[in-house]
Amino acid sequence: MRFRWATIGVQPESPVRTKVLTVEVPAPLADQIGRLAVRQDRSQDAVVREALTAWADREERLRTLTLEGMADVDADRLVEQAAMEAWAEGLDSDSPRR
Repeated sequence: MRFRWATIGVQPESPVRTKVLTVEVPAPLADQIGRLAVRQDRSQDAVVREALTAWADREERLRTLTLEGMADVDADRLVEQAAMEAWAEGLDSDSPRR
């Protein structure tokens, strides 16, 4: 089943250029998106747009965090395993260590 959504032109609340995407998804997912759109009184376009935006933002954030972590390793800003385990165990206490 093909699931197609299109946004053409510029939305009044968002002056950005848009593109049309076509994606093939399993029928149950397309049905679920349709049900969610009806339940929320929104278009399927809006539901899919929101989901794609959240996914893309999350992926960008994960990449940024990965690059920051790699830079910390390169700069030798590391935490010893024992110190990390002690910190993690302290999370269960009433006064966790920072």
